[in-house]
Amino acid sequence: MASNNQGNQGGKSNRGFASMDPQRQREIASEGGRAAHEKGTAHEFTSEEAREAGRKGGMARSANRRKAMEAANGSNHSGGGSGGGSHSS
Repeated sequence: MASNNQGNQGGKSNRGFASMDPQRQREIASEGGRAAHEKGTAHEFTSEEAREAGRKGGMARSANRRKAMEAANGSNHSGGGSGGGSHSS
């Protein structure tokens, strides 16, 4: 079956921003950024805000890694028993 989904893999739709080629996405995003700055609605992070955002991201990453390690170790850290546990949701 012939298809005109240019630059598309897996037969997915050729509609929408995500289906565009990366260069075109960058062009559109750049235009939006310029417009926001001209309009005065763009947010520019202060070094204090950037530092706080980085700190929060680092903490979230650390917590995710810790959870992954605990899950990988599984029953090694359970208080004995069959590892079945009585976790409630």
